[in-house]
Amino acid sequence: MVISFRGGFYGGLAIALCLGLYPIWLWQPERQVKRHTENFFHAIEHKNWEAAADFIATDYQDQWGDDRIRVLERLREGLRYVRSPRIIASNPNVQVETQRAFWSGKITLYSSDGDVMEVLDQRVNSLQSPFELEWHHLSGKPWDWKLARVSNPAFQIPADAY
Repeated sequence: MVISFRGGFYGGLAIALCLGLYPIWLWQPERQVKRHTENFFHAIEHKNWEAAADFIATDYQDQWGDDRIRVLERLREGLRYVRSPRIIASNPNVQVETQRAFWSGKITLYSSDGDVMEVLDQRVNSLQSPFELEWHHLSGKPWDWKLARVSNPAFQIPADAY
């Protein structure tokens, strides 16, 4: 089979066009926020606190009054005894504004430990309202998104947990 110069040129042009369009597709704000949220959840599941910290903005504040340091402490404390945690997000939705994006969805936590699952079912999995994660775009880099806030009006943290 002989490829003509014209055929090779057009084939190379098509490949270059595809390679050029892929980053544009990949770096869309909605896709980046979805991927960041998934990767943040995976870091938590693997108890990789350094990776989880990389997703959280330095000016993080949530509805429970936690800052970046405190939310990382709470995650570490809360999942210390949870074996093989899994975080499942149902029906995620992303709304993008100029430099902010809001991810919302029902979050369900799983564990291989039956006793822990009972507590998770009562405290988190039974919530009807979705969690909302607010992400901020920090620079001109399309992948530079940081978690700035988490909220869920139905999720209450007892006073004795402080």
